Amino acid sequence: MEIVPGIHMIEGIIAHCYLVDDAELVLIDTGMPHKTKKIIRYITDELQRSPSDLKTIILTHCDIDHIGNALELRSLTGAKIAAHPYDAEIIAGKKMRKTPKGGMKILFKLLGSFLQVKPFPVDRLINEGDTLSGLAVLHMPGHTSGSIALYDSKRNVLFIGDTLGFRDGVVQGPSKNVTLDMEQANQSVEKLKDLNFTVMLSGHGAPVRSDASAKVQEYIAQIKNRKATR
Repeated sequence: MEIVPGIHMIEGIIAHCYLVDDAELVLIDTGMPHKTKKIIRYITDELQRSPSDLKTIILTHCDIDHIGNALELRSLTGAKIAAHPYDAEIIAGKKMRKTPKGGMKILFKLLGSFLQVKPFPVDRLINEGDTLSGLAVLHMPGHTSGSIALYDSKRNVLFIGDTLGFRDGVVQGPSKNVTLDMEQANQSVEKLKDLNFTVMLSGHGAPVRSDASAKVQEYIAQIKNRKATR
């Protein structure tokens, strides 16, 4: 589904990923495992492009539902994988993942092997202030230590990963049960207060197609109000 000209959302039941259709294709996140064919099919059928046109895969963070097809896609297309150094260590199997809490912990146990991804090294480490394929990198720790957002200034689009979502018509923070440090996640969101973007695309929930900056400002105000009333 094309959200704005040149940016496509590949919807997932659990998590979405996004294709930036420029001279070279960029994939932002890769969804749950076993979705490689769906992504390749979108490239060939919807975009009328070759899989080899995919040159870059950017992972907003290390969760399985975002990195699930990255290794296979790299093998099939030759694309280079980029991630923040903190989460790259987890993706490579050098550090342990966070353990979900509450009901999510039970769900992860039930899904078992379906959620297993073979560790792999990324090809490029990216951090705050970097620009990759025209996308400015913002380090947004909290949901994970190495969570990032990507800002497309040409199209006024923000790819926010799991730092924020859009549900029931309002911007919401990440689930506490799968977030490493909720306080830090809220602090990261405050980085967005001076950023101008029309569209916000997250890993879960609906896209924010208009007035995204204003909606995020409302969420930031809610965070501040909660702090003030503690």
